[in-house]
Amino acid sequence: MQSLWMLAAGLGFALMGVCVKLAAGHFATAEMIFWRSALSMLATGLLLKHAGATIRTPRLGMHVHRGASGFVSLFMFFYALTTLPVATAMTLNYTSPLFVALLFTALARERMRWPLWLAVAVGFAGAVVLLRPTLHPGQLWPAFIGLASGAISAIAYWNVRQLVQSDEPEERVVFYFALFCGLGAWVWMLPQDWHPVTTDNVAYLAGVGVFGTLAQLAMTRAYGKGPAVVAAALSYSGIVFSSVLEILVFGERLPLVAWVGIAMIIGAGIIAVQIQPAQRSDPAPQITND
Repeated sequence: MQSLWMLAAGLGFALMGVCVKLAAGHFATAEMIFWRSALSMLATGLLLKHAGATIRTPRLGMHVHRGASGFVSLFMFFYALTTLPVATAMTLNYTSPLFVALLFTALARERMRWPLWLAVAVGFAGAVVLLRPTLHPGQLWPAFIGLASGAISAIAYWNVRQLVQSDEPEERVVFYFALFCGLGAWVWMLPQDWHPVTTDNVAYLAGVGVFGTLAQLAMTRAYGKGPAVVAAALSYSGIVFSSVLEILVFGERLPLVAWVGIAMIIGAGIIAVQIQPAQRSDPAPQITND
């Protein structure tokens, strides 16, 4: 089931990306983050109420860590997107599975056999082949920021796993992440003018919020319920889903080398899924008080 949840997350993020692309002509980046966060807070708050739970949490400190690391990573990623070629920024951000493998092996003592390391490496290589990044002189600092976004994303996933294994509901984890992102986006927009939400563009915002929330819930469950490195290896599926949607929605054409990259990512996912039943992991350290 962990594999299915991670694949669902990849599809959800890809669908969200389509809506972001459609909404980009109407809203600034921070506005889209704010509205996505607001819708996510509303949806997860209702889910918590339906389950008989509340937003009150005994793990506030852990939520602060997860929210701060997630928002900083997101901010760095958007900075890289505005200063680097899009393919380069995305490739650097997709180093996060490599950092996840290192972080969880060192701190959570997850037992990783060489095929799983191979799956992560092949998946990243496939992303490089598919995206074909370029880097020009004078872009080392933005590249470092982009690489840091991938590393801090791994820390955010570590925080997610700790929260879920500390018996926090996935809905509450997503609620507080949305809260921190929404506050950060609001501060980001303070010196700027807000664009009006109209009947012509509200559907795009709704898509960003709905698909983003579903993807976050699926990703949270995937990282919390099974070996984190398996989830990391399968996270590259988001690039494949995005590429297929680019073809179906925007009529993009992929060169042959891009299909080679897609085949490598699919192969990495198959390796991760096939060896998943043999994986065992020690639980992440439990934190009893914040």
